[in-house]
Amino acid sequence: MRARSVVWALSAVVALLGAACSSNVSSGSASGPSSSGSATGTPGVGGSAIGFIFVGPKNDYGYNQAAYDGSQAVKAAFPNLKVLTAENVPEDDNATRVMNSMISEGAKIIFATSYGHLNPAEAVAAQHPDVVVVQQGNIITGTVIPKNMGTYFGTVYEPVYLAGIAAGKATKTNKLGYVYAFPISQSIDNIDAFELGAQSVNPQAKTYVVNTSAWCDPGKQTLAASSLLSQGVDVITQHQDCTATIIKATEAAGEYSVGYHADASSLAPKGWLTGSQWNWGPLYTDIVKTVLAGTFTGSKYNANYRVGLKTGDNPFVQSPFGPSVSDATKQLIATAKTALSQPDGSPFKGPVYDQSGKVIPGFEAGVVPSYATIENLTTFVQGIVGQIPKS
Repeated sequence: MRARSVVWALSAVVALLGAACSSNVSSGSASGPSSSGSATGTPGVGGSAIGFIFVGPKNDYGYNQAAYDGSQAVKAAFPNLKVLTAENVPEDDNATRVMNSMISEGAKIIFATSYGHLNPAEAVAAQHPDVVVVQQGNIITGTVIPKNMGTYFGTVYEPVYLAGIAAGKATKTNKLGYVYAFPISQSIDNIDAFELGAQSVNPQAKTYVVNTSAWCDPGKQTLAASSLLSQGVDVITQHQDCTATIIKATEAAGEYSVGYHADASSLAPKGWLTGSQWNWGPLYTDIVKTVLAGTFTGSKYNANYRVGLKTGDNPFVQSPFGPSVSDATKQLIATAKTALSQPDGSPFKGPVYDQSGKVIPGFEAGVVPSYATIENLTTFVQGIVGQIPKS
């Protein structure tokens, strides 16, 4: 992940998106007060509600829809607690305001679910040491993490690599397309993994990239998809919060789609291949259980918590296959998934080459890079067509 200063630079762009929308707080029904009791000095215990903030709408066929679905799994698992949700919350002081509003309604646990919500989440955690604030997707830097805070995420590039295999086998032009928002390490990891997955079954495949400088801008997404299609790209994927526009445009052009964040196969009944999607319910529920038990401080969640295929509980999973994916391709993907789950398995097992053909430092032959090393990758791999923006 990049430093928090980058998040603030990016959030100015994202805030313009959220400012056009309302960030209304809604709540689930409660059958009564929390039965967890209270414990003075124990963060997160004794509240009557759990809060979730989302940077976009809950029906975006993408990142925010997946997070919202996770919040509803928490609602089902804890019927004695209200579940408060707020959509379209920008990554600025508005996020602080909304989280404080939830705390005033009885929330002692807050999920701040966007990458750029980290700074507001840290501010709220500092103001309310009795409230547990967990942030999705970023990393708290430094040696000391407050006892009432943590971050969490899945290993996103693993299922993206597997989806790249499907794309590499499906393409007829050997041109794949990737629409992304910002050149944060998460996005770079995904783009690289997608290309490496495609290369593993089709060495001629290349991935053409377009960035939109926005997490959800349908106008920019339409232009990006049109640009890729005009270059002969016949498989398009993305790292955008809202995914419907690009998938619909690709389907209308008669080409293949690879999804991201959520299952959007209904939008592309002919061209859907597969994708990567979040299954947040089990992880969210376990975080809440840990908090209510009074054992959050010092737990794995009171840290920068990351999981992947090697741990067997990655919340980022492969989406269903579309009708055109052959049994042979499915078997290739199953074999690759098994390999990634082994101690020496990784989409980035060296050697990995940059766009100029040089080995990337830390990714030499035989090296199995750590999750932390991969999450600091700032280079496109060989086979990517396009450059990382410098600002």
